[in-house]
Amino acid sequence: MGLFSRKPPQKSYLGIDIGQSGIKIVELKNEKGRARLVTYAYAELPSESYDKALTEDLGKTAEFVKKMLSKSRSTSKLTIAALPISAVFSSIISVPGSSEKEVKDAIQLQAKKLIPVPLEEVTLDSKTIDSDSTGDGGKKVTRVLLTGAPKTLVQRYLDLAKQAGLELISLETEAFAQIRSLIGKDRSSIMVIDIGAARTNISVIEKGIPFLNRSIATGGQGITQTISKTLSIPLDQAENMKRDIRSMQSFAQTGDVSIILSTLLKPIIDEIRYSFNLYQGQTENGQQKRIDKIILTGGSALLPRLPEFVTQLMNVNAYLGDPWARVIYPQDLRPILDEIGPRFTVAIGCAMRDIE
Repeated sequence: MGLFSRKPPQKSYLGIDIGQSGIKIVELKNEKGRARLVTYAYAELPSESYDKALTEDLGKTAEFVKKMLSKSRSTSKLTIAALPISAVFSSIISVPGSSEKEVKDAIQLQAKKLIPVPLEEVTLDSKTIDSDSTGDGGKKVTRVLLTGAPKTLVQRYLDLAKQAGLELISLETEAFAQIRSLIGKDRSSIMVIDIGAARTNISVIEKGIPFLNRSIATGGQGITQTISKTLSIPLDQAENMKRDIRSMQSFAQTGDVSIILSTLLKPIIDEIRYSFNLYQGQTENGQQKRIDKIILTGGSALLPRLPEFVTQLMNVNAYLGDPWARVIYPQDLRPILDEIGPRFTVAIGCAMRDIE
C-alpha cells in the first residue's frame, strides 16, 4: 500500500528508512520473484532529530544519503521510503455501496469527517479489505483501510530524493513495510512491537492488514537513560550494558532479568497491555478477536531475553522478528545481518515492495 506509486520496469530497488537513530538503506534485487541482497548501509543522522533532518537539514541529509549510497556501491536509483506511523492517519472504515464510484464517494465523505485537517492538505490512499458485510436493510457495505499523510511531509520526501539523485516511486507506511519483511503471507492475528530509539510503535496485523496502530514517545533512548541514571554511569556504558545479559543480571539483585525489564520497560508494557486488550475486546461475527503471536523488532528488541519476558507477560508466544527470512544473502554475512536485522525491518520491507 503506497500513498503514491508507479511500477517501472526495473529489477533492483532501494528501501530507505529515516528514523530517530539514523538512516537505514537496503538494496534488493528481484531474482525470479525472490529478493536478493545487493547492499546495505546504516549511519547516524547528522542532526538531533528526525524532524530536523527533513526540515532544517534536508540538504545535509540528502548529501549524507548520497555518501551512504556511494560507499555501499548502490546501483539502483528507484526508491521506496517509509513514513513513520506517528505521522500518518490510519483508520478502518465501513462505507456503503458496491460500485467503484459509490465506494470512492463514500470514502471521501468519511475522510472529511475523520481527518482533522482539510483534505486538500492530505495525500489519501485506501485499500479494500472486504465487501461481504451487509448493513441496514441488507445493503452492501465495504470495509476499507483509509490512510492519509500531510502533503507537506510527502513533499519533503520527494525533495530529499531529488536532492540525493534518487527517484522516489512510492511512499509506504512503516506498518506495511513490516508486514512484508516480518509476516509475509501469514494470515494469523499478529502484534508487532517495534521498539525504536525514541518511539515504540505497536501494530496488530490481521490477515495482512494493520487493524490497529499506536505509537508512544518512548523507546531505546529512554531505557538507556534509565540505566544511566539508576547506576550513575555514562550513557555509552549504559547502552552497552542493556545488550549484555551478564551485565543485566548483575543489575538485577536476584539475577532475574524479568525484574529489571519490568522496570525499564514499564511505559512500553503499559501500552502493550492496553493495545492487546483493545484489540481482543472486539468481536467479529459473534467471535471475540484474539492475538495469535507477537513479533518484536527495532533496535531495542535485542534486549536480553526480551521475547521470553513478553511471552510470560502476555501469555502469547513472542519472537524476535527476522526481516532477512525472505531475502537471499551470502551465508557468511549471517552473524552481522542477525545483529543489525531489527533496525533494518522497515527498509527491507520497503525494498521488497515491487519484488514479492
